[in-house]
Amino acid sequence: MTSPVGAMAGAGGNGVVAARHLARWLSLAATPTFAIMAVLTAMVGDGPADTLCAAGQGALLGGMVPMYLLMSAFHSAAWLRLLAERRGR
Repeated sequence: MTSPVGAMAGAGGNGVVAARHLARWLSLAATPTFAIMAVLTAMVGDGPADTLCAAGQGALLGGMVPMYLLMSAFHSAAWLRLLAERRGR
């Protein structure tokens, strides 16, 4: 049985290498995307999604902006790994 990556990219090893390279760059896109979403949400504010997320009134991490900032922090591992690799060279 072949893996989904191997089946999509053909049986060659180049397809697997390309898929891994693409996955690495996509993982780097998450942190700045969530940070931008946090800034935009903070600027625009009070939309219908804020009403849904404000259900826990008084919660420290309630609302969309803290959620986006937390998601940005949780996805920063790819950036930290990249910085560590560059320092090692």
